[in-house]
Amino acid sequence: MTDDRQVTVPVWTLATADVRVPGLTAGEPMTADRLAELRGVLTVLADQPIVTLEVHPLPGTIDRGRGVPLDAASPLAQQLSQFIAQSARSSLTVARATASGEGLYRMVVPAKVAAQVGQGIIRPMVPKGGAGGLYGELVSSTGRIAAKARFVPVGGAAAAGTAGGAGATAGAAAAGGTALTVAAPLVLMAVAVGVSAHADHKRRQAIDHITDLLEQLQQDKLDDELSELDACRSVIDKATAILLDQGKLGVSLGLDSAVHAINTALSKAGRRLARWRSTLDGLPEGEAVELSTLTKSFPGIDDQGGMFRAHLELASLAVALMRRVVILQAVEHAQSEPGNPFENFTRVLQRDQQRLDELETGIAEVLVRLSALELARPNGLRPVFTTGEVDRLMSAAHRIRRLGDGVTVKSRATDVAIEIARDKDGSVVVFPALPV
Repeated sequence: MTDDRQVTVPVWTLATADVRVPGLTAGEPMTADRLAELRGVLTVLADQPIVTLEVHPLPGTIDRGRGVPLDAASPLAQQLSQFIAQSARSSLTVARATASGEGLYRMVVPAKVAAQVGQGIIRPMVPKGGAGGLYGELVSSTGRIAAKARFVPVGGAAAAGTAGGAGATAGAAAAGGTALTVAAPLVLMAVAVGVSAHADHKRRQAIDHITDLLEQLQQDKLDDELSELDACRSVIDKATAILLDQGKLGVSLGLDSAVHAINTALSKAGRRLARWRSTLDGLPEGEAVELSTLTKSFPGIDDQGGMFRAHLELASLAVALMRRVVILQAVEHAQSEPGNPFENFTRVLQRDQQRLDELETGIAEVLVRLSALELARPNGLRPVFTTGEVDRLMSAAHRIRRLGDGVTVKSRATDVAIEIARDKDGSVVVFPALPV
């Protein structure tokens, strides 16, 4: 049952190749729950990746600084504009919803496809205690905007327009069953930009944390590591802009040097991880551990800011930067093979992301193991300890237990939402992809 006062939200089902699925009904309003069920059915029945695309009214205030802006001439903005124009010709619902030129487009990629593009890439970034807090007024997994909407499926008769080098011209699928709109280039570019924006958000978080830590530590070597990694950002930004405009990456850009610096940082993180694991493996199982024993291998673990925590943030920064590089490599490969852009895109991602997933998983396991440790009282000749010593031990125990807060060792793949704000001039801002 729907409320006439609710906002009508057109929903497209988009395929990345010619595919047909049985029994889809277009034009009948549905609830958010039914839409979620539809996504599940599409994932099970279709051989090729199928996503849904919704268009919501653009909220009055959005923090666009979190997203990646693309002008109206960019391939993603053009593909979206062409898709909207062609859909509006055949659907009055679409024409009404898109008449202003503005809108918040939400592409939901099913969990099966999200696992292909890497469950390690997209993990929850919601602050503890505040679901949806990161995304403000955007349509998020909390469904705050979507809750007042009725979803109306749009028939698969619209074409996504020219792929512009990211794939062949898209159009409706062949006859027999229910035809879905083929829009591989639109899906490819949206996923690429959304995942890249997500990785860049994690980079900014890591930079903020490391900067605070280094101000306390005053460690020149760590400061040099941070400077070398942060210097890679501008190179990756330029390479991202070039590829999203379908240009070619040249040697003069300096991407090779940036990748070398990131790989060096990842190598250091890998060595540190190996030492941490070795230390934990050497601890007596089931016995309490003295704080002094921990601080030898995990310096500063008992402080709010310490070298161990700085090493964690440097590893997070290196992973976030390499995530963006992996996306660049995947887009470049996909654009070089116009016939199968999405399949090639996911294949490159799967191959290159494994090392990053293993590093992140290894660090997460170390944090979980540390958080489960019991601290022993210090050995000494004195039968009584000072109030300061007791306070320090209790404070350290609390901080070490909190190391496991919010850590996910092996996350289950979920649907992934990519939100795109479109302005009247056709320009777009793509926000970080988030789990649904």
